[in-house]
Parts: sequence; structure tokens; C-alpha cells
Amino acid sequence: MAKTLAAARSILYLGRGINYPVALEGALKMKELSYIHAEGYPAGEMKHGPIALIEKGVPAIFIAPIDSLHEKILSNIEEVKARGGRVIAVTDSPAAVLERADDVIVVPSTHPVFVPFLTTVPLQLLAYHVAVLRGCNVDQPRNLAKSVTVE
Repeated sequence: MAKTLAAARSILYLGRGINYPVALEGALKMKELSYIHAEGYPAGEMKHGPIALIEKGVPAIFIAPIDSLHEKILSNIEEVKARGGRVIAVTDSPAAVLERADDVIVVPSTHPVFVPFLTTVPLQLLAYHVAVLRGCNVDQPRNLAKSVTVE
């Protein structure tokens, strides 16, 4: 999957509810490590801007576990697919997204409050592998300080 994202110019990360911060973290790591433009956005607000960025082949990574918002995230996935976007779903139920997603990252099922812990790690690893494939120095990303030295 990292090989297919290494040439991307932009990646959209989408999540609902507690999964929105996971989308932000995934996008942040992709930007920091691979220097690919990445945006995290609440999936419920997709029609207020990010949908305009979706065109054929643009990757959209959805955090889509089985939860109370699952049907709504499936609707967002359909909107991206209808515009030719490439859907990558991070889910604990691959059967629920298999027909809609181009790629699936499967995480174990757990209590809803713990889902962010399980969905963040594969997004961080994905960013790492994309960065390595692009020849980026993952140990010393450019323009980033590991500690704050000034106030």
C-alpha cells in the first residue's frame, strides 16, 4: 500500500467523532515524514471543502470502525468513490467496507474508547513506509525540532 501512495501529491484523511483526531494524526505524520500534502478532516464536514479536492485516483483514508457512526462514514466513502477517489479504510470489520474500499487496513475490534489507539498505529506506520520509499530521512525530518529550545 505504501508503494502506491509514495507518488501521491495529496492525501485526505477522514474520520467521524472520536476518529476525527485520528485522521488529524495520520495526516500530520504523513506530512512530517514524507512531505506529501495531507489533510485531516471531519468526515461529516466533507461537503464543505474537501470534496472539491477529490478526483480520479486521489487517496482518501477513512477511519471506519464499526461504531454508532459507521453508516454515515460508509456514505462518505460512497461520495469519494463516486468521484473517482481511491478509498483506503482502516476498520475492525473488513466485510463492512470490502465492496466500497480499494484497500483495507484491518485492526482488532475493541471498546469504542480504545479504537484510536488501534487505528493510529497503522497510520503512523504507513507514513513511515511511504517516507522511506520516497527516500526521506525519517529520523530527522526537515524543519522539525525534536525539542523546543526557544520560547
